Amino acid sequence: MQHKTIPKHYLRPRWSFLTQDKKLLVSAIKNGTVIDHINAGQALKIIRFLNLAAQNKLVTVGLNLPSKLMKTKDLIKVEDWEITPEEANQVALIAPQSTINIIINYQVSKKFALKLPEKIEHLLVCPNPKCITNHEPMDSFFYVKPRKQTIEVKCRYCEKQFSLNEIKDYKI
Repeated sequence: MQHKTIPKHYLRPRWSFLTQDKKLLVSAIKNGTVIDHINAGQALKIIRFLNLAAQNKLVTVGLNLPSKLMKTKDLIKVEDWEITPEEANQVALIAPQSTINIIINYQVSKKFALKLPEKIEHLLVCPNPKCITNHEPMDSFFYVKPRKQTIEVKCRYCEKQFSLNEIKDYKI
């Protein structure tokens, strides 16, 4: 029986992070979506926001990975799933500095430049317990207002304004 030698470049994933002792932290995906440069601690919020657990796809999450630019960052990879431009812009609410890459056959085929949406429908739950959206079967609607250090949203119905940190629940 003959053994074929596999070229070394096939064994080295392009999307990986190596520690100083050359330990592989995150491996490559063949096809799918990579959300990179997420502020540390925000990846789980994005997973919940995009309802990725219900997609029935392989999801790889890296939390507090070393980063030259950010010191630490989070990373999400989803096999065989392509994020839409609308979903990418919704990610901008949580991680506006993140980068989104669509991977086809281990290569970056598309990059999304994130843009904050002007409005968000259906996804956020208004933190105001008196808001009508919390008592009637209706969709929420928020206007998005970027500020210097934060992003704020204003409910169309109760007209209360909240920082994104005050939004604790999402409609999934």
